Amino acid sequence: MTRLIPKPKPIDPLDTLTQRIRAKALALGFSKIGLSQANRLGLQNGLEHWLAAGHQGEMCWMGKNVDKRQDPSLVLTEARTILSLGINYYVPVNHSELPQHGKISRYAWGTDYHLVFKSRLKELADWIGHTVPSVKGLFYSDTGPIMDKIWAHKAGLGWIGKHSNLITRDLGSWLFLGEILLDIELTYDQEVGNYCGTCQRCIEACPTKAIVAPYIVDSRLCISYLTIELKGPIPRELRALIGTRIFGCDDCQDVCPWNRFAQPSLEKAFYPTAENHSPILMNLIKITEKDFSHQFRLSPIKRCGYVGFLRNVAVALGNSGDPKVVSSLEVAIRHPESLVRGHGAWALGQIGGVDARLVLWEASQVESDPTVLEEIQMALTTSSSVLPKKEGLPISPQVK
Repeated sequence: MTRLIPKPKPIDPLDTLTQRIRAKALALGFSKIGLSQANRLGLQNGLEHWLAAGHQGEMCWMGKNVDKRQDPSLVLTEARTILSLGINYYVPVNHSELPQHGKISRYAWGTDYHLVFKSRLKELADWIGHTVPSVKGLFYSDTGPIMDKIWAHKAGLGWIGKHSNLITRDLGSWLFLGEILLDIELTYDQEVGNYCGTCQRCIEACPTKAIVAPYIVDSRLCISYLTIELKGPIPRELRALIGTRIFGCDDCQDVCPWNRFAQPSLEKAFYPTAENHSPILMNLIKITEKDFSHQFRLSPIKRCGYVGFLRNVAVALGNSGDPKVVSSLEVAIRHPESLVRGHGAWALGQIGGVDARLVLWEASQVESDPTVLEEIQMALTTSSSVLPKKEGLPISPQVK
């Protein structure tokens, strides 16, 4: 009897190249990689509705290049493939809950991820270019008109949670994302289903109720936006809700059940420095612009700028509830920048007491900016309402 020997399945060159790219990406230190076909997204991504509702706030660049954000071929002519890549940045360290410490989002505890990610993406892109000399490509790490999370979802890395962050089943949501656009076809991954179910912990945990509906975040209410992207005054009604957060917020991710599966990052550049994990607020309010630029030169914290940073620190000091910070807030209310002085005045009103009111009164005698004067007057009203009568401020204190 003759046995028929099946012919070996021919090797698909696309599969081979895809597997080589995957292997190289993992060898370079990427935690996740997925591939998707670079088709136009269409309207299902919700971008235009989100913009029409004004949820972008002052992030005007979100309204630019809307067509490019939805059509990769307008970014790279003849785009065929998008490689979505992720690097785990989770560090098994908790935020400090001490009121004298400022809270900084986990992603900013170490080196600016743009520096790490861009270098890693360039290595992979160069390797692909060397392997396939005819290929054309572009790479981005949160720097171009590419909707990172949507493409990562389409590439099978994870799904977009109700807090609008990408969630993976094996690493949770602590991932930096980037992508490489290529003009060649490869073997693509399957889109992942959504596993949030009926859970609403992120919605319930948000201090400012910025998650206005499942999967929709109003940036104007988000603490990350308020402490990083917003350049002007933080709305008064939101300041007390910020607590001691001075750069970003992790609350919606901290409560996510999927982050029980988070694994420590292998990238040591993302591990916290002493200055970024639990800095002392009373020291930060005294920092000079030169020292700020030097201390945070390799940190994402530089993104909010020197003046915005001091604004955030002043609000945090006001929320600390510690009367000892009055002397530090006196530095804020005498700062050359009116934005810092105004928030310093608000913070003094939150602390209250004779010392705070005296500092406010003295500031009112020399202040010329009408917006700061308004903050001082409101702070005096706020602080006096919580004082016992016997602690009333003298009518005409001697200005030192």
